[in-house]
Amino acid sequence: MVKKIVILGPESTGKSMLCEQLAAHYKTIWVREYAREYLLKNGTDYSFENLLDIAHGQIRNEELGMRNCELQNNKQQTTNYKPLFIDTDMYVMKVWCEFVFDKCHHWILNRIVERKYDLYLLCNIDLPWVKDELREYPDLENRQKLYHYYKDIMINQNVPWIEISGTYEERLKKAIIAADNL
Repeated sequence: MVKKIVILGPESTGKSMLCEQLAAHYKTIWVREYAREYLLKNGTDYSFENLLDIAHGQIRNEELGMRNCELQNNKQQTTNYKPLFIDTDMYVMKVWCEFVFDKCHHWILNRIVERKYDLYLLCNIDLPWVKDELREYPDLENRQKLYHYYKDIMINQNVPWIEISGTYEERLKKAIIAADNL
């Protein structure tokens, strides 16, 4: 049985780096954020409907990651299964839809209800902002607002979660402890 650990939070909080580091530490795979791939291919001028396309792509990537992780675990023939790390999920899509367009696709909301995870790692905004061509909210006010949206979601759902903060090294240590405790 694969343990699914989702890393989420606002932009530029080290989510992708943390996923990559955790996957390396546990010698497993991770699911990349589909939105980056989509926006690099199609441009950053997106619509509400494009967010549904991105959500579909994220779910496809997650399903593929699950199959690959299960295959990897089956090859090892052990009861010590490796986890799957997932960079963002439908909660991220919900926040993105609501923050930008003040509404959310029902399909995304239905996936939130249906999909099951074992742990959430919520990345805080205490890292310095790193500019790239896809990021939209460098100002502290919006970063704080987005972080509080995510934290409110975590508080009001049933899956265990922890806040990941501090330096990159501190974040990795906290994440490893949380994953080990599963």
